[in-house]
Amino acid sequence: MTTALTGIGVTRGLVIGRAHIFHSIQPEVVEYAIPQQYIEDEVARYELALSKAKTQLDTVKDHIPVSAPSEISAFIDTHLLMLEDSALSRVPIDYIREHQCNAEWALKYQRDALVTVFEEMDDSYLRTRRDDVDHVVNRVQRLLSDPEAQGLSNSEISLAGRVVIAEDVTPADTILFKSQGVAGFVSEHGGVNSHTAILARSLGIPAVVGVHRLRRYIYHNETVALDSEHGMVLADCDEALLRHIESRQQIALRQQARLNALKDYSAVTLDGVNIELLANVETEEDIDLMHAVGSDGIGLYRTEMVFMLGNGVPTEETQYQAYRRIVERANGKPVTIRTLDLGADKQVDGVGRGGAIATNPALGLRAIRLCLQDPSLFYPQLRAIFRASVYGKLRIMLPMLTNVEELHQAVQIIGDVKRDLRQANVPFDDDIPIGGMIEVPAAALNADAFAHHLDFLSIGTNDLIQYTLAADRLDEDVNHLYKPAHPAVLKLIDMTIRAGLKAKVPVAMCGEMAGDARYVRLLLGMGLREFSMNPRACLDVRRIVVNSSVSELSALMHSVHRAGTSNEIEELLDRINHDI
Repeated sequence: MTTALTGIGVTRGLVIGRAHIFHSIQPEVVEYAIPQQYIEDEVARYELALSKAKTQLDTVKDHIPVSAPSEISAFIDTHLLMLEDSALSRVPIDYIREHQCNAEWALKYQRDALVTVFEEMDDSYLRTRRDDVDHVVNRVQRLLSDPEAQGLSNSEISLAGRVVIAEDVTPADTILFKSQGVAGFVSEHGGVNSHTAILARSLGIPAVVGVHRLRRYIYHNETVALDSEHGMVLADCDEALLRHIESRQQIALRQQARLNALKDYSAVTLDGVNIELLANVETEEDIDLMHAVGSDGIGLYRTEMVFMLGNGVPTEETQYQAYRRIVERANGKPVTIRTLDLGADKQVDGVGRGGAIATNPALGLRAIRLCLQDPSLFYPQLRAIFRASVYGKLRIMLPMLTNVEELHQAVQIIGDVKRDLRQANVPFDDDIPIGGMIEVPAAALNADAFAHHLDFLSIGTNDLIQYTLAADRLDEDVNHLYKPAHPAVLKLIDMTIRAGLKAKVPVAMCGEMAGDARYVRLLLGMGLREFSMNPRACLDVRRIVVNSSVSELSALMHSVHRAGTSNEIEELLDRINHDI
């Protein structure tokens, strides 16, 4: 009898494969005494495991696809730093010597102590960092139990074509799954906006997360079907069901072929409204994908990657060369460069607090705040951007603006940069449009004022939603509250779009909501005319645009604005999207 399990689908895909039970969580650790004469040998065993763990993570980092989000590299860097921190590099060793016990027990004791500290923190962002502790500790524990363990990438067991079944999957695991050619994966934990889910989307791996008690129902090597679009996992399928799924796979392939045929079509609605479909990019390879799907340009270039790929802060020349390559490879299409958005979970040596821990990083010194506090960081980046502006169509976008005073400060620094470049006879485009990201509720509420001073606005929904709803999208305990269709979120989006229309200033959206097929028609009806997204989403969004009528959708918006709950809006979305 077929078993159907439901979870959260994080990517599109329908696959069939044999299950592989992935044991990422450590078995029970037991304590045993170490004779005094062997204590230093035990210390050496622990140090060797730490060293091998670092080597494995360095290898994982080397295999991160260049198209992957910068957060993934930062995630691996965080784990490397944890291995070097005294909490793991020294304290367990002291415990081994003091209590004359085995390394596994000393590490477990320290892990429990660290987790207790994190769980007692008031800040939800920091509480969720206990997962990082577990990921790092588990890696070291595996090496203590099996010193020859090489990591999944060198495993003798091939995962090609398998559907991996796991309690939890880390971004490092996900990268290794990709290199092994897995068909897809399912996990008991995780959310749609977790680091692992974001990476799975970037890599195009079908995945379903949050399937509770998953491993009670699926056995190693049995055939399973994974419908990641609908968050469905099917086990013990009979032949008739498998044939049905295979027929759906063929339908999906034909649909993808039809999508591919749309790449040369303009994104024009049924009633003749032109919509710009732009790409969010971090690397030159992203630009290749942008051209492949026919995007109209780059709506968001994240400059953090230039900082995170090197050791410390890159020079002006290094940044200039990077920005110039991006602009040139855009082949005349517009490029929107977002100035540095470091802070929170994206850190670079030599930037910010110098190692101090922020009480609440998401609300701390980051993005434009960091750049204004440290002009020595901001000034060279602006010079590099302006120098690159002579090679194509370029716009500058300022992240995380919360008040107009910040904007005035930034504009003043921009003016200083332009003056200095003129005096040095360095060529640049003197008419670069300056825009701002609306990703803080205060900015959305004051969008009229920002529209008056800026050349364009771009709504960053990832942060706007979590700040508005006070729900960390990466925290499994509260990410169910992270709802793009919440009435308060839609009101802030509507205010921003209306402010742009009133001031005759273009308004784009560059958060993940812009590339989510479920919300395209809603946003069209609200008046959004520029969508910037992961290039992989562009063809599907274009399909919806060319099959939609803005005038009809606009007439439905009064019902959306009257809705008082997310559930009411979701029901309206079902009606709006009935034919897509």
